[in-house]
Parts: sequence; structure tokens; C-alpha cells
Amino acid sequence: MKETVNQEEITEQLLKLLEERGKKALDLARKTVLKEKIESKVIQDALKYFITEYWHDTTRPALLSIVCEAVGGDPNITTPIAISMTLISGAIDIHDDIIDQSKNKGDRPTVYGKFGKDIALLVGDALIFKGFTILYASVEHGVPAEKIAIISQIIKRSFFELGDAEALELKLRGRTDIKPEKYIRVVRRKAADVEAYTRISAIVGGGSEEEIDVLGEYGRILGMLVILRDDMIDMLDPEETIHRIKKEHLSLAILYALQNPEMKFSVSNHLNNTVTEEDVEKLSIIVDKAGGFVLMDNYMHKLAEDAYNKIEKVKINKNYLTLLIRGMLLPEWRSYLTP
Repeated sequence: MKETVNQEEITEQLLKLLEERGKKALDLARKTVLKEKIESKVIQDALKYFITEYWHDTTRPALLSIVCEAVGGDPNITTPIAISMTLISGAIDIHDDIIDQSKNKGDRPTVYGKFGKDIALLVGDALIFKGFTILYASVEHGVPAEKIAIISQIIKRSFFELGDAEALELKLRGRTDIKPEKYIRVVRRKAADVEAYTRISAIVGGGSEEEIDVLGEYGRILGMLVILRDDMIDMLDPEETIHRIKKEHLSLAILYALQNPEMKFSVSNHLNNTVTEEDVEKLSIIVDKAGGFVLMDNYMHKLAEDAYNKIEKVKINKNYLTLLIRGMLLPEWRSYLTP
């Protein structure tokens, strides 16, 4: 059941929470990278650009802190792990941009877009190695060695699942015959990293097996909502939509619209390599008429309800966990469409 909420107020509360809980780890991650002695000027510049100008992710370290506390743990113990996983996640993001040939994200060039494929690949590799080095050093900051071993296994599994998801996603490029359910299965696999965060955090916080599993599944759903929210935002950005039509897979909203037999031809007619911004504006209206946005919005709210049910028995930080989910639901998307 959908809620009538002030989404701007929710967004403001969420950003404040993420800043309070995630900024320390992000700042420490930046300092750690900037301390590295690197002879290559271009690699040095690329790392500095990524970690100071491009990468502003406080969500993941904040999530570690919140979930650890939710099972009764000390959130401060997650800081070294948050530094490690912030760098590893940054590396995954860089590699993902290479695969998707994404030269820009919003109004900023990616590392791939600014420095090219080779440098982006090297920077991503450097961040992965640095991240794992810091992870193993977390034992010096109070994280038990046996938990480090478990954490490493969870990260390894999530890497394999993410790699599998990327390979499956490559097969969806340019195809208009993909059923929404097939794409959703890929989205679920791509959410493996967020589940890894919540599962690891619950383990570090000393949660029970039931708490670890519940919060792990909560993380999987949250990760899916993050991906689908970006999916929806991309659909409302002409440049991103053009890039996805030409270089990537189609948005879930378009896949839903293509299931409408009466509108399928009209939707397909705008999905070609010569698509323009004017075509994209028309496409958004057609996808709306075909029910694509409504179906996607309904699915995201269903996921949100599932997440709320997962954390029903959580006694600490339940309001924060709920806020994270609510923040992934877009405000009235119709206001973004051209009338």
C-alpha cells in the first residue's frame, strides 16, 4: 500500500543521516588514498579526481554503521571496514563505467571519460588492492580475525555474483524482446554488494543468525531499489536514455511498456541508434501511456513493502532502516514528464 508522504522532507532527512553516519569513513578513505606515493602523474591525478571530486558515496559507510547498531553493536567498529569497502565499491563503479562505456554521470565525467579506459582500469585495480589491504588490517582496530575471514568470503561471493550479473546484463543490450522478469532477476544479482554490506555489518555487530539473514535480505532489497531508482532517473534524463538505448540495456519502464501489445510498435519505433532528445521526450510520453512508469512504480513499492516486513522485528534503528527504503522511492514521477 502506497504512502502519501512529503518526499522532499524524506530526502532531506536521509541526506542528513547519510552525512552524519558516513562522512567520517569517506573522509578517511580519501586521506588513505591521497597518502599513497605514486610516480605516475596521470595515475596520481586520476586517483585524486576520483576520490576528491567524483566519489561522494556516504551511503555504504552509513549503512554499515546503522545496521551494526541495529543488532546492538558498536557502530564505531565498522569504520575501518567502511573505509575498505568504500574503496572496493569505488573500484567496482569505475570498472562498471568501462563496461558500459559511460563517459559522464550527470554533469561530471567519469574516470573512464576523463582519463580513458587504460587509466580507469589501473585506478580501479589500485582501489581494490588498497581496499583489501585495509580490510585485513582491521584486526588492529578491534575486528576479530575470524570475522575478517568471514567478511572476505562474503565479499568474494558478492564479486562473483556481480560479475555474473554484468555478464548477463551484456546479453540484454539493444534487445526489445526481454521480459521484465528476466531483467529483474539480473537486478537482484546486481544488488549483491548492498546485501554484503548489511550482512557484514550484522556479523561485526554480533547479530544472531536470524538477524544476519533478515538484514542481509533487507540489504538485497535496498540494493534493488537503488538500481531501479537510478533506472527511473535515467529514463527522465534524455542524455542518459539515449546512452542506454545505444550502449546499454533498456530501462525496466520501457520493458514494461513493450509488453503492451497496443503500444509495442510505438515504443519500438523510438529505440534505434539515431534516437534524438526529441525522440526521447516522445518516448517518455509513450512509455507513460503504455503503463511502463506505473508498473515500475508499483513494483518498487512492492519491494519497499517486502523490506518493511523484513525489519518488522528490528528494535534498534528501525526508523533509519525504514528511511533508507523510503528515500529510494521517487516523488511523483509524472511531474518530470513533458505534458
